[in-house]
Amino acid sequence: MQTQTVKEKITEVVLSLPEDASYDEIMRELAFERMVERGMEDVRSGRVISNDEMAGRIRAWQK
Repeated sequence: MQTQTVKEKITEVVLSLPEDASYDEIMRELAFERMVERGMEDVRSGRVISNDEMAGRIRAWQK
């Protein structure tokens, strides 16, 4: 599987949106796509925590 270039991915996201998409909608979709990709990079690199660990962190923040 060949990985897409950044330009190709941006083009794919923009072309998937409706013709009347606003600038803000386009930027929001591009930001979302980048957040998902960063998360996937974290998973591939093993930078993850368990659900139990995350629940503990949330409980600590709520105090």
